[in-house]
Amino acid sequence: VMEKAGPEHPYWPRDLSVPGYTPNDRSVAEILAFLFSVSGVLLVGTWWATGRAGGLSGGRRLALCWFAVCGFVHGVIEGWFSLNYRSLPSDQSFLSQLWKEYSKGDSRYIIADNFTVCMETITAWAWGPLSVWTVLAFVSSQPYRFVLQLIVSLGQLYGDVLYFYTEYRDGFSHSQLGHPLYFWFYFVSMNALWIVIPCLLILDAWRHLSVAQALSDRAGRARGRPKRE
Repeated sequence: VMEKAGPEHPYWPRDLSVPGYTPNDRSVAEILAFLFSVSGVLLVGTWWATGRAGGLSGGRRLALCWFAVCGFVHGVIEGWFSLNYRSLPSDQSFLSQLWKEYSKGDSRYIIADNFTVCMETITAWAWGPLSVWTVLAFVSSQPYRFVLQLIVSLGQLYGDVLYFYTEYRDGFSHSQLGHPLYFWFYFVSMNALWIVIPCLLILDAWRHLSVAQALSDRAGRARGRPKRE
């Protein structure tokens, strides 16, 4: 009696059904080189552009570098997933191969898990464009710039908390738990950035908006204590 062949894919759990799966023909090195080289170019380019704009501190320029990279990651990479998640297992386009590689750390992407599709679609089409708008708002000193920073950062934090929490409730079953590359780097480390940095930017926006409101209240009292808004 012939033994039943196991699933011909690298994803967890091992009995996961991935119809139409086609292995990548791009190496891990090629995929990661693309991701980090584009991000690096955006970091350097934004740092240079914000320096030419003038009037921005080093810390603020670093924050704008972050939002520029977020615009790329959310709008392009996650935008690709939100449009092509149905054909991902068999598609050999470069960005689909990137997602097939990342799915080794979270197989919810390769099976188009409902939460993942909804979360990534909101991230792509809301936080992607708003990240770019945030950069432009700071460069042009728009009065709503810290409001944008707060909205985008809070949205990123909320989405990422749900992302980790839903997988925790599933018992971390969609990755090889403890694997140094797939679990700790792809799933934990890369996503942890969207918890740590947004938390810092939320506190930063809170501080600036609170100072602005305090100055507005003080000016209102000087004019004769108008009705509070």
